[in-house]
Amino acid sequence: MSTSIAAIGTSRIGYETKGYFRSPDAVFFTFLFPVIMLGIFTAAFSSSGEIVPAPGAEGVSVGAYYLPGMLAAGILLSGVQNLAVDIATEKGDGTLKRLGGTPLSPVSYFLGKIGQVFVTGILQAALLLAVAAIVFGIALPTDAASWLTFAWVFVLGITASALLGIALSALPRSGKSATAVVIPIVLILQFISGVYLQFNALPEWMQNIASLFPLKWMAQGMRAAFLPEDFAALEQHGTWDLGWVAVWLAAWLVVGLVISRLTFRWIRRDA
Repeated sequence: MSTSIAAIGTSRIGYETKGYFRSPDAVFFTFLFPVIMLGIFTAAFSSSGEIVPAPGAEGVSVGAYYLPGMLAAGILLSGVQNLAVDIATEKGDGTLKRLGGTPLSPVSYFLGKIGQVFVTGILQAALLLAVAAIVFGIALPTDAASWLTFAWVFVLGITASALLGIALSALPRSGKSATAVVIPIVLILQFISGVYLQFNALPEWMQNIASLFPLKWMAQGMRAAFLPEDFAALEQHGTWDLGWVAVWLAAWLVVGLVISRLTFRWIRRDA
């Protein structure tokens, strides 16, 4: 990658981030949504008491249990949903066609989008953790190992999600249909991947399907970072499987990169 391509891509990060926060619907549905959902789940189910993985094991509050899933969902929303809808809209309104007539390379464009996802994803995670600790009194990890797990799951997850968002942007036929195409996919993944429902309570066939997609592995990695070790028994194979978390997220990162490079066009093929 030449220095000029990297420099242009880096310079676009600020532009893309400003554009993101100037879009109220994007801020609400991808930035604030996990915070709101954590508040709803905490308020609605806290009266049922702590969630305990097994008799005599250490339990956690409802809010603490759902926090890892909301962190994972935030990564997916920031990357997949945000970029898929945003790029499809830019393609539909002619923005990409105009950019294609400038010296801007697709790589620089990708760097700007991925950088924006990193910035907003970090801010979103920080806000979610702050609200969890300050507003809902959820105890956060105090050991370095847990935060290291959080860090690499976050980096792999946000990168894979951003690339998959770019790849998925080729699916909608127009900017107007982007939300109708993308949001149902993201919503279904959240329900079957242990974000809104306890993963161990789902049927085995549904767990197997969820295991084919990255959100399940992001949520599992986040649970490994934020929940007591006893909760590993509730995972599909009775362990955190962090090695497989890394393998699956890395695999989806490669898939997103390959598909995005093969399918991305400044204009639609049928335009």
